[in-house]
Amino acid sequence: MGVEVVTLGCRLNAFESEAMKREAEAAGQDGLVIVNTCAVTGEAVAQARQTIRRLKRNNATARIVVTGCAAQTDPAQFAAMPEVAGVIGNDLKLQRETWRGLVPDFGLDAGERIRVNDIMSVRETAGHLVEGMEGRTRAFVQVQNGCDHRCTFCIIPFGRGNSRSVPMGEVTAQIARLVKAGSTEIVLTGVDLTSYGADLPGRPRLGQLVEAILRHVPTLQRLRISSIDSIEADPLLIEMLKGEARLMPHLHLSLQHGDDLILKRMKRRHARADAIRFCADLRAARPDFAFGADFIAGFPTETEAQFANTLDLVEECGLAFLHVFPFSPRPGTPAARMPQLPRPLVKERAARLRATGAAALIRHLDGHIGREGRILAERGGMARLDDFTPVRLSTPLEAGTLAKARITGHDGSVLLGEVTDR
Repeated sequence: MGVEVVTLGCRLNAFESEAMKREAEAAGQDGLVIVNTCAVTGEAVAQARQTIRRLKRNNATARIVVTGCAAQTDPAQFAAMPEVAGVIGNDLKLQRETWRGLVPDFGLDAGERIRVNDIMSVRETAGHLVEGMEGRTRAFVQVQNGCDHRCTFCIIPFGRGNSRSVPMGEVTAQIARLVKAGSTEIVLTGVDLTSYGADLPGRPRLGQLVEAILRHVPTLQRLRISSIDSIEADPLLIEMLKGEARLMPHLHLSLQHGDDLILKRMKRRHARADAIRFCADLRAARPDFAFGADFIAGFPTETEAQFANTLDLVEECGLAFLHVFPFSPRPGTPAARMPQLPRPLVKERAARLRATGAAALIRHLDGHIGREGRILAERGGMARLDDFTPVRLSTPLEAGTLAKARITGHDGSVLLGEVTDR
């Protein structure tokens, strides 16, 4: 039967799920179902509970173990579910010993149904490689975990703990092994990447890590950064993003809002003008730079004019890829105690922001038509441009192949392309 992992939430969860599956299978946990949960919104937690019930209905003999951020922040609610055999905390889920020590009757003793540590006491993070996530095309290396910031809407620090980093030497050695094994592209991942290194000797910054990777792994063809807080990007990182051809021209930014007063109430560390300046600065050096961003619609006290500032920011920053979250109050966070907007209004604003994002994506796709670009082939006839825009190829290539393609059109969500040079 093997091990089944059901992943909810962010891409980091997806990468960690691969590591969990590998460790659980190596430990002989046959017939185990692992649900890796998300806690970013109340809806995400509700979805986790619904998923667990559905899994048990479909397989009455399944042994379901719940982990992830929702399990870390509120393990009791999952342990109380009759469908759940046990709950494992975020710092334990990636440890080989956790899965080796998981006996078949785990969960029958109420005292053993929860194995969750104090996440704030965790001081180190190991580099858990996720190999084969997208075949030989790209590999993901988790270089950082946790977050030291306390945004008023966010519960993730209580699910992930404080920021902690993987030493540069270990990261470069891992990447060298992955490249030798055939990975064409490496993606650096973490919860708060721009806080990288603050807990390490000498306090290196993310820019130093990127420089070390490119210097010590000269055979690495493409390096990509997954998501950053732009206001914390260090000068060396910005310099390398502007001028290093092997560092891909794409970033996903944690912006959250476009109004300065709401940003202050969110306890964010940047202003609207900072976001605009950051995007313009990088795009001036590399016109092909593409940006995505996270936004929250319907934050407490948000007026129509303040929401309009977020809509306007999409165009002012030239964003192409939006992740939109309707505000969801998380118990225990300061934002949950602020004056709330009516739920229908929150959902309506989220829908309008998604529509703005869809229009921005169309503009981005339109801008590629007739141009030629470098692509990295993925599975199923798909590929990605350097700026991470997806391309459906008229003639599929083997995954991991670098080539050039001419863009002939798009279908509203992905580009259409013809290979011109291999």
